[in-house]
Parts: sequence; structure tokens; C-alpha cells
Amino acid sequence: MTRRAAIAVDIQNDYFPDGKFPLEGMEQAAAKARSVLDAARERGDLIVHVRHEFADPSAPFFHPGSHGAEINPAAAPRGDEIVVTKNNVNAFKDTDLKRILDDNGITDVVIVGVMSHMCIDAATRAASDLGYKTTVIADACATRDLEFQGTTVPAAQVHAAMMSGLAFGYATVTDAQDWIAGRTTA
Repeated sequence: MTRRAAIAVDIQNDYFPDGKFPLEGMEQAAAKARSVLDAARERGDLIVHVRHEFADPSAPFFHPGSHGAEINPAAAPRGDEIVVTKNNVNAFKDTDLKRILDDNGITDVVIVGVMSHMCIDAATRAASDLGYKTTVIADACATRDLEFQGTTVPAAQVHAAMMSGLAFGYATVTDAQDWIAGRTTA
């Protein structure tokens, strides 16, 4: 096994077109995430799936035990791959994720999943702050339009802003094709 882990964050049914909280380009991002996970499997990398469940029953989606909270088949775990369940935006907060990575001697992490402006941002910053060499696969991530004080920000702009910020000081940000071909460092 390598010293790298591929972490798939929140690729869950509620984010797909028929779900309770669909994202822009979710199916395409999930397909890219699957290609990254497949390449990581071939390389012998540790694969960790992170899934979100809201503890609050009034939450709009990801209800415990619901179909929407299940990992979508597009990026489903295989065999004995690890699944970490979280109740917070940050995949490291109140989970065993750091212990799992450290117990496996992981130094580098590759992150795919959703939402770019929330859980991908939080996991990437936390991973970097914890000392992992971090890579985000931009086209294997998705988000949605956001609204703030009457202004709608299109999903493509939200995603670009988040990837730009992460690339500035937290991670190598690349696309699936370049990462799979080995044209990036992590």
C-alpha cells in the first residue's frame, strides 16, 4: 500500500438529480470521482468514503437510515473499504478519520466529492492544517448556486472561487485526467 489515501466526501443520493438537495453537475462529478477512486485502487492507495448524516431530524436531507443518506452507486465502497460517518461539515471533526489515516501511515490525501464550498473546503483545509500533503480533484467535485443578500452566485463561480482559494494555500488543485496520468505531484 502507498502512503496516499483517496477520500470520497459525501457522494450521497440526496445530492443527485432525484434527491432532496441536488447539485449542479453532480452526475459528471461522481463519474470523475469514480475514475479517481478506480485509479487509486489500482495504485494500492487507501480508499476512505465519508458520508454525512444530520443528527437533527428537522434537517432538509441526509436523514439517518434514509435512501438519500446512502452513498450513491456511482462511487460506492468496494470490498472492505472504510466508511466514516460524520455529523459535521468537517470530515475530521468528531470522527476517526485522522486516526484511520495515521494508523495507515498516510502522508498524502486526494479529495473528491461535494459540496465544493462546504465539506470539500472544510476537509481540504483541515487535512492541510493537520500536515497531510493535499490534492483536490476539481472536476470530481460539485456544488450549487448560492444566494447571499439577494445576489445569486452561479454554481460554476462558487466552484471556481473555492478551488482558487484552496489552490492558493491549502492544496494542489488539478483535474481527474491529469491526476490519473500522474501529471500532478500528489
